Amino acid sequence: MRPTLRQRILPVSLSEFTMPTLTAWETPKAGSLARLTQKTMPLPTLPLGQLRIGVHAVGLNFADIFALTGLYSATPQGAFTPGLEFSGTVIDAGAHNKATDSLFKVGDRVMGVTRFGGYCSVIDSEPDYLMPLPHHWDFPQGAAFPAQTLTAWYALTTLGNLQPDHNVLIHSAAGGVGLQAMKLTQALGATPVGTVGNPNKARILQDMGFSDVLVRQRDFSRQLTESGHRFDLVLDAIGGTVQQASFAALNPMGRLVVFGAAEFTPTGNRPNYLKAAWRYLRRPRYDVMDMISNNRSVMAFNLIWLWEQKTIMQTLLRELQAIDLPPPHVGHRFAFDDAHAALALLQSGQSVGKVVLEVPQ
Repeated sequence: MRPTLRQRILPVSLSEFTMPTLTAWETPKAGSLARLTQKTMPLPTLPLGQLRIGVHAVGLNFADIFALTGLYSATPQGAFTPGLEFSGTVIDAGAHNKATDSLFKVGDRVMGVTRFGGYCSVIDSEPDYLMPLPHHWDFPQGAAFPAQTLTAWYALTTLGNLQPDHNVLIHSAAGGVGLQAMKLTQALGATPVGTVGNPNKARILQDMGFSDVLVRQRDFSRQLTESGHRFDLVLDAIGGTVQQASFAALNPMGRLVVFGAAEFTPTGNRPNYLKAAWRYLRRPRYDVMDMISNNRSVMAFNLIWLWEQKTIMQTLLRELQAIDLPPPHVGHRFAFDDAHAALALLQSGQSVGKVVLEVPQ
């Protein structure tokens, strides 16, 4: 008997017509943290030469806040997904990608960097931006490693010319970059001196084995003078009078390396432009003639531009992999759906170590 139309339709499952999707946090444009919303969208075709990563964890950075509020020079125009680092599992290596197959295979655990696009359940990436995740690290630890450790390493070695006998002042030492900088300085035989904003963070650092930690006072210049501290290298991402006092405490041939300006971090969803303008006008300024006379220098960088210099980045990653570092300290783990709460904690300045989003599997 010839089947009826009803009989022909019933065996077909609706799942056969379901398009694979990914979940991402996206803002239609920079300007306010409140615009960040979670969206589900179709999974695109995997580009040739790239790997598809099922993301397990996403690392948060202050750059995410600055990008979302429109205070970051590298912020994309129009809609974008924030996020610079992640970890996960290779779920697709490409059907015709023999070069990629020789580097990573489906099932490999990886960690990587991306120029935005990190707050996503699936990321397509060139192999050059990925590293194997150490077998004894979990995924949040992997997501806490790439961007912050590259920042600390580049600041200390490439720009800072760190030497074993150096005294190194590291601001925001309990933060993601700060902790990695403290560990790297110690691993390379130099002496780290950390600064933090409150005594609780100082105790945490001391429990980790860092004996010299300063709780910054309002008059930081006077604090350094009274303590007698002098430095060969300073890593700063705060700015303002803290940065000026740090520069004044440099020894001859000392270097101030700047990689951020936390004093501009907005306290709400939007920047206070009047307050930001006032701080901008009062920002530290350095006289090159004075720098010549005192033999001190200032350097500044934005690590995101390194993503375009793959050869340099790969060299830095190889150097890092040669150092036996413990896994990064992940102080705060949030569900992927709680991105706003995670950003609020980072914005508050109360976090210790890395703030990470965990993607449900």
